[in-house]
Amino acid sequence: MTDTTAPYGTPEHPRVAVRGEARLEVDPEIAHLGITVTARGKDRHTALEDLTRRNGTVLELIRSYGPAVEKLETGALSINPELAEKGRDEKIRAYHGRVHITAVLNDFTALGELVTRVAALDMTRVNGPWWALRPDSPAHANARRQAVREAVQRAREYADALGSHLTALVELADLGAENVAAALPAPSAGFRGSAGYGAAAAPPPALDLEPRRQTVYAQVNARFIMSPPEL
Repeated sequence: MTDTTAPYGTPEHPRVAVRGEARLEVDPEIAHLGITVTARGKDRHTALEDLTRRNGTVLELIRSYGPAVEKLETGALSINPELAEKGRDEKIRAYHGRVHITAVLNDFTALGELVTRVAALDMTRVNGPWWALRPDSPAHANARRQAVREAVQRAREYADALGSHLTALVELADLGAENVAAALPAPSAGFRGSAGYGAAAAPPPALDLEPRRQTVYAQVNARFIMSPPEL
């Protein structure tokens, strides 16, 4: 019996090894926003009180967009003393508070409006958006299927050039399909709001955002057995 498990095949069962690749350009599905709320007070209690109030205002505003917001998370919170520049004593000049918020939206029309409204709030900064696909996006599966089809087609072309045909698949190694935007590309310029946003004030116009298309890659290595070539 012929051993068909030889690393490089045999004259009776030659192998062909190929790589299949796919690169798709697709529209993003979600957008991430990074929001930083700050406060400054002469004492710790005042700084924390202002920070709590402003944080609550931001969270309430974001939650008002309902299903358009897929995820809302609060990150690190800090209250740091600021020492006086002169003097040897540890005299505290003021306290600085900071809290980080992350929001993920799936409605880009609402996103443009939310960005300007949050940026108009006191002592609040907005970074983003970062465009992305969901981890379970169909785009990843589509790219993998396309990479496999390309590997099969390429192997058939090699076999055909030798007057052979493919008889079996020996191995299909998934090298992974990844979205280059999953690491979050550099955001657009951050927005910083210094004027208060009240019910009596006219809301700022919604920012017209153009979603950045995402590139999805997939690569596979495939090995096939083919019929003996007609050399």
